[in-house]
Amino acid sequence: MRLTKNHRVAILLHDGISGHSGKTGLAFLRYGEATVAAVIDRGHAGGSLGALTGIPGDIPIVASVGEAIAYQPDVLLIGIAPSGGILPEEWQQEVKEAVLAGLSVVNGLHSPMGEIAGELREGQWIWDIRQEPSGLSIGRGRARSLTCERILTVGTDMAIGKMSTSLELRKVAQKRGISTRFLATGQGGLAIVGEGIPLDAIRVDFAAGAVERAAIALGSHCDLLLIEGQGSLLHPGSTATLPLIRGSQPTGLILVHRAGQKTIRDCPDVFIPPLSEVVKSYENLVRAGGAFTGGEVKAIALNTFHLSEKEAQMAIADVEKETGLPCTDAVRFGADLLLDALNLDKV
Repeated sequence: MRLTKNHRVAILLHDGISGHSGKTGLAFLRYGEATVAAVIDRGHAGGSLGALTGIPGDIPIVASVGEAIAYQPDVLLIGIAPSGGILPEEWQQEVKEAVLAGLSVVNGLHSPMGEIAGELREGQWIWDIRQEPSGLSIGRGRARSLTCERILTVGTDMAIGKMSTSLELRKVAQKRGISTRFLATGQGGLAIVGEGIPLDAIRVDFAAGAVERAAIALGSHCDLLLIEGQGSLLHPGSTATLPLIRGSQPTGLILVHRAGQKTIRDCPDVFIPPLSEVVKSYENLVRAGGAFTGGEVKAIALNTFHLSEKEAQMAIADVEKETGLPCTDAVRFGADLLLDALNLDKV
């Protein structure tokens, strides 16, 4: 399934505009193809989306689903991930209100939405994104046979811009006429492009195999396959990095980091090593002592949203000096430099 320009979407984003829990909805605002009719965030109703998020667009922010319906959406996208992955009861009531008003639902939570939403009318549907695909098997390294370049975004932490970096790369690659596909691995990416797998809904034994199968399906029809990264090698709670690496057999990596971040956000006692050491760690993991090839870090994507433009440019220069690699903020300054670093014309 995929949301297209023929859909009008209301994004349920309560309290997510100003926090990390709303990244699915915010990503769709920036990269989704469908028209966003309204954003629902009770704490920011009446505010300016551009001023609050840096995302351009004259999209109203309203306090409830009831108010959003006035803007004639036909789909409700649950763009927030509350702690525990379960919507509070009052928000469940808003989903029911949307369904009663005739809206379909895109659900990025682990819990299926059918019981909450109730009975659907003809033409209505519920897309529960986080569902394990059928027919999975273990990984076998078969993506090595692909002729396309396979670029995986990896990070120093979770929720720092791996998906955004990949989508910005896709934008400039397509603009240059490069045959490019994006392998989404999370609910946000899947809502945007409709191609990929919900990695965190897949049993760990089959995770690498699921990535492998998706990589072969998409990579067989393009010259550049961009794989959306998840988690972080440095995060003690992350299990996503290894299956992404083994399943996609990346020919190159883009390392994503938030400028100035010294520790893992959810684990402040875990320090982030110097980026030059992080680069070595990722490259060593990809190669597994020589069992596999490729997987060099080609460039650094630096998240500078919290900095002024002058501060951002200084931070970028510092990272380039430390690592010897090209660096930019792909969202803020575009991804042309990152694409150039892939040297696709030399492949």
